[in-house]
Amino acid sequence: MVQPLFLKPVFKERIWGGTALKEFGYTLPSDKTGECWAISAHPNGLSEVENGSFKGKTLDKLWKENPELFGNPQGKVFPLLTKILDANMDLSVQVHPDDGYAMANENGELGKTECWYIIDCKEDADMIFGHNAKTKEELVAQIVEGNWNELLRRVKIKPGDFFYVPSGTIHALCEGTLVLETQQSSDTTYRVYDYDRKDDQGNLRDLHLEKAIDVTTIPHQNSTIVANVEKKGDTEITALVQSDFFSVYKWNVKGSTTFSFAGQHLLLSVIKGEGSLMHNGESYSFRKGNHVILPVGLGEFEVSGECELIVSHP
Repeated sequence: MVQPLFLKPVFKERIWGGTALKEFGYTLPSDKTGECWAISAHPNGLSEVENGSFKGKTLDKLWKENPELFGNPQGKVFPLLTKILDANMDLSVQVHPDDGYAMANENGELGKTECWYIIDCKEDADMIFGHNAKTKEELVAQIVEGNWNELLRRVKIKPGDFFYVPSGTIHALCEGTLVLETQQSSDTTYRVYDYDRKDDQGNLRDLHLEKAIDVTTIPHQNSTIVANVEKKGDTEITALVQSDFFSVYKWNVKGSTTFSFAGQHLLLSVIKGEGSLMHNGESYSFRKGNHVILPVGLGEFEVSGECELIVSHP
C-alpha cells in the first residue's frame, strides 16, 4: 500500500552552528549544530524512512529500488535536498557551480541551485546576496585586495522572506538566521571569504578562489521572485518559485483541505504547528520538525490542523 514516508533527519556540526534546531524537537549532537539534512539521498547524509514497510531504508536505495514511488524517473540520483540551517554565526561567503562545471570538476556531482525560506531571524538582520563587480578583472582585484565591503551586496531580511539562489550567485547567511533550504542534491561549495576564522585545530579553513571565480556570474543577476497566492479549502497556498530544478510552495493550513497530486511526488517539511494527514482511512499525525515524502500513487489525501508547511517537488 502506498503511504506517506516519514524521514529521520541527519545533523551536521558546523563552526557557525548553534542550538536553534532544538526548537523543532530534535536532539542535537552538540551546541555547534548548523544543519539538519531533513530529506536527503546524498551520500554525505542519508535520510532513513521511519515508518511503514520501507522502515530503515535509506532514501538513495528507495530511489534506486522502488522508482515507482517517484514516477519512474530517468535521473540516476534523487534530485533534491531539503535542509534546515541554523546560522548562529556568519557563514562563509561562497558560491556554487552549475551542473556542467560540477560534473566536469567534482566527480560527477550535481551543481547547486538553491532557495531559502527565512523561518526566523534576529531583528534588523541581513545577508550577503550578490556582488558589485562589473567584470571578472574587477572581481579578482577586489578579492585579492580584500575589499569586501565594496564588493559584497547586503540585503535586509525578515521572517517569511524567500530568496532564489541560482548557481553562480555569491551569497552568505549571517548571524541569527534560521532557514529552510531547498536545493539540488549537491554538497559542493566554493568558499570566497571566511572572515579569517580558524577551526578547532587552529587552522584557517580552505578557500576555493580559482573555482569560485570560474563559476561566479558577472555581473550579478538579480532573481526577481513574484509569489502567487491562492486559496484551496482551508489552506492558503503561496507559490514561492518554479524553476528548472524545483518548485517550492508554502502551505498555511487552518482547518482541512483535500489534495490530489497525480504523477508527482511531494516533499513536505513542517515548520510550524501540528496537524494530520488522512489517506485511505489512515491518519498520520505530524508536527513542527517532521519531514515527509508523499509518493506518486498516493492519490487523494486530506491535510488538517493549524500548521505551516514548505512543500516542494522536482
